[in-house]
Amino acid sequence: MNKAKKNHVIISVGSNIEPLPNIKKSKEILSSEAVFIYAADSIETAPVGYLNQANFFNTAFLVITNLTYADFNFSLKAIENRMGRERGLIKAGPRIIDLDIITWNEHFITKDYYNFEYVSVPVDQIISAMRLDIKGYKKIDQ
Repeated sequence: MNKAKKNHVIISVGSNIEPLPNIKKSKEILSSEAVFIYAADSIETAPVGYLNQANFFNTAFLVITNLTYADFNFSLKAIENRMGRERGLIKAGPRIIDLDIITWNEHFITKDYYNFEYVSVPVDQIISAMRLDIKGYKKIDQ
C-alpha cells in the first residue's frame, strides 16, 4: 500500500481589500482542502512597490497536504481565483487575497522570507509556536 506523503507547508497570506473577512474566508476554504494546523496573528503592513493603495493585513498559515508542490500551488491560485482575485497590470496592486507558499517541509522555498517583514514576522511566529526546524533556503523542483 502506497501512503501519500504529508507535506508541511507555511503559506504567506495577505489582503488589502476587506482584509480581515477575506483572510478568514481563505482560512475556511483551506481548512476544507488541507489539514489546518495553525494561523499566525494578523499584522498591518504598508504596501510595498505600488504605494497608492490601502495597507495590507498579513498572516501565515501552517497546513498539511498530500498534494505535490505543483498541485498545491495550483490549488492556492484556484482559491485566489474563487475568492475573486483580479490580476491586473500592477503586480503589487490591491488584492482580495494573496496565498504564497513560503516553506515546503523543512525548507524556505522563496527568498521573500528573507526580504519582507510582512512575510517573515508571521512565519517566524508559526516557527516559534510550533517549534519547527526550518533548514534554510532550497530551490524546489516544480
